[in-house]
Amino acid sequence: MCGIVALLSHNSVNQDIYDALTALQHRGQDAAGIMTCARGQLFLRKSNGLVRDVFHTRHMLRLRGNMGLGHVRYPTAGTSSFTEAQPFYVNSPYGISLAHNGNLTNARELAVDLFRSDRRHLNTHSDTEILLNVFASELQKLHQEKLLPADVFSAITQVHQRCQGAYAAVAMLTDQGIVGFRDPHGIRPLVYGGRKHAQGVDYMFASESAALDMLGFTNIVDVLPGEAVFIDLQGKLHRQQCAARVQLHPCIFEYVYLARPDSIIDGISVYKARLSMGKYLAARIKHDFANLPIDVVMPIPDTSRPVAMSLAESIGKKFREGFIKNRYIGRTFIMPGQAIRQKSVRHKLNPIAAEFKDRNVLLIDDSIVRGTTCKEIVQMARRAGAKQVYFASAAPPIRYPNVYGIDMPCRQELIAHNKTERQICQAIGADVLIYQRLDDLLAAAKRGNLSIEKFETSIFTGDYVTKDVDADLLSRLDQERNDLAKQVDTEGHNSTVDLLSG
Repeated sequence: MCGIVALLSHNSVNQDIYDALTALQHRGQDAAGIMTCARGQLFLRKSNGLVRDVFHTRHMLRLRGNMGLGHVRYPTAGTSSFTEAQPFYVNSPYGISLAHNGNLTNARELAVDLFRSDRRHLNTHSDTEILLNVFASELQKLHQEKLLPADVFSAITQVHQRCQGAYAAVAMLTDQGIVGFRDPHGIRPLVYGGRKHAQGVDYMFASESAALDMLGFTNIVDVLPGEAVFIDLQGKLHRQQCAARVQLHPCIFEYVYLARPDSIIDGISVYKARLSMGKYLAARIKHDFANLPIDVVMPIPDTSRPVAMSLAESIGKKFREGFIKNRYIGRTFIMPGQAIRQKSVRHKLNPIAAEFKDRNVLLIDDSIVRGTTCKEIVQMARRAGAKQVYFASAAPPIRYPNVYGIDMPCRQELIAHNKTERQICQAIGADVLIYQRLDDLLAAAKRGNLSIEKFETSIFTGDYVTKDVDADLLSRLDQERNDLAKQVDTEGHNSTVDLLSG
């Protein structure tokens, strides 16, 4: 899960990209980067840290130009090394920079092929650098001095043939324009829109519509699965389907947790989807837990709030805010290391004792991954005076790792892996545990776009839509994603990359 932005404007883009990245900060808190282009010269600033910490006034003043890319990152494997912060750049051909959200499932094979067949050197372990070099290699084969939109689309067609997995990408072609493209399954989100003014129309790509809304962009539409959208320097927009076979399979976890509630992804309002999740979860409680003596329903802030509100209304129980969130603590889901996550949970949430005392409390969370947060919160509720603590998840049990760009831990660190729901309930210390049914979750999301036939749900089912995920890949991911492999690179956290002139 990362956040990406690309902007072509009639004015300087540095501030707009910065603002868009702050709107996407929830998609990555490990690193941030911006690259801009002015008269054929590129300017880059990237470093580990939050957007507000990476970019200071002196950096912004030097990020000149009316075209640029932005990225916020969190690592899906390995350490938080600054060397893998994006955007990435290659000088040949044309000077191409790229930012990417997702994960290539055949990255290892592509890395070998790029060296042997394309004679390209890779400097990091990032699959974004691999994607960039595949794109650059295919453009190089065209031997064109001046690119036409057809040339860009031809290269992306070859990218789709060579790359497998999930990828939503934005690229900047120096003195040519910007392009956004999405894998043939449309697993990771990407939208674009325009902003009219006296000088013409500005165009922006972003991971979520909320980033465009906040900057005044309208006519926001999704980049379709397999589609590429190229905007040249004259501000003319070109679209083409570049994959032979496409079918929309958006990641269901975007609606459960990843995306902002004010975003619309593939025609589905994230907020309305979460309200529907609460109604379906309420229906299950009425049917299977009708005698549960619930006094009050409380969300675990912030993602689960719409779920808890609609659930409480549906079952006729009080909705209360039982926890106050410290908004200066990052999302514990994407923090490296069990000890850091446990400490952050205690510092992030503080209970309001009066709301818990002598009550049977139903806590609502968006999902249960490692169980770290849930266990800590159940203990907080008991210490605050709750008589009984019931726990409900808006998502089904997460039993399998994600291979498409979400930092799901290795299988052994997933609390639901090889456990029954009763065992999970005991592990987190709750009196009752209630999971959403998968069919209900899918129905809640699909209400926003009935044309979607299938969502990407592999974390619940183990069925990977790209059909190329085998035991060897999962075993390798287990080794890369366990907590030992994710110890923070403290030296890297203080490092930056600047390629700025002037």
